[in-house]
Amino acid sequence: MDVTSNAAWNPLLCDPTGKRAGKPRECGITMVIDKGLGLSAFKDLIETAGPYIDLIKFGFGTSPLYPPELLQKKIGLATRSQILVMPGGTFLEAAVLHNAVGDYFAAVKQLGFTAIEVSDGTIEMDRKTRSGLIQRGCSEGFTVFTEYGKKLTGATVDAAKLLETVLADIDDGARLVTVEARESGEGVGIFDENGKCRERDIETIVNMLPDCKRILWEAPKKAQQVHLIRTLGAEVNLGNIFPEDAMSLETLRRGLRSDTMLEK
Repeated sequence: MDVTSNAAWNPLLCDPTGKRAGKPRECGITMVIDKGLGLSAFKDLIETAGPYIDLIKFGFGTSPLYPPELLQKKIGLATRSQILVMPGGTFLEAAVLHNAVGDYFAAVKQLGFTAIEVSDGTIEMDRKTRSGLIQRGCSEGFTVFTEYGKKLTGATVDAAKLLETVLADIDDGARLVTVEARESGEGVGIFDENGKCRERDIETIVNMLPDCKRILWEAPKKAQQVHLIRTLGAEVNLGNIFPEDAMSLETLRRGLRSDTMLEK
């Protein structure tokens, strides 16, 4: 049990579930998406919720829009708090599209990123290219996360293809495979156009995969987080969490919010 709250509190009030491990966590990963926080807001996020965040993604192609010095300061703040930091997978897709993969890897290493995301949500990418990017990321010392699914509205999850992708990506060295839901959480992947979970899809995926701890579910909305925690447990891996929701998600995981307080 990881008692990261004020020592004045009874441990049972810090984590009634007794399930939250300290960093580095193997499961129960929380990935926060940063779409352009300023340095002060980023510092506040780390100081307040840093112990409960495992990974921060600088969404889509925001990384090259920062002044390099500011970007490095944000990366440094995160890494000192044992938080992995990566550019969005869409940015690597742009590098593939524009034949700039070598420059991409040189820059992410120079800037101090500790992780990368390999995805094909927008462009088409064959298996050889995907495997090559995963393997290159691992060989250059990055923790590699991958993503399954297209960003087009109406795109759903093909459980068989997801299984095939997960097995291949993990074999190539990926740590986790993310199920795409975008930052909207609506009409993509396991969520319908209203953002509600497609329960049958989740059940099919869970029953088919040998180890669901290798999946990270994008779930930007509170109701989605609650549903996945109730269905898959407090140690489910969740991503695309908005910065302002990092603390509230942790309360859901620990049973410190009414939505999950009575979960076993």
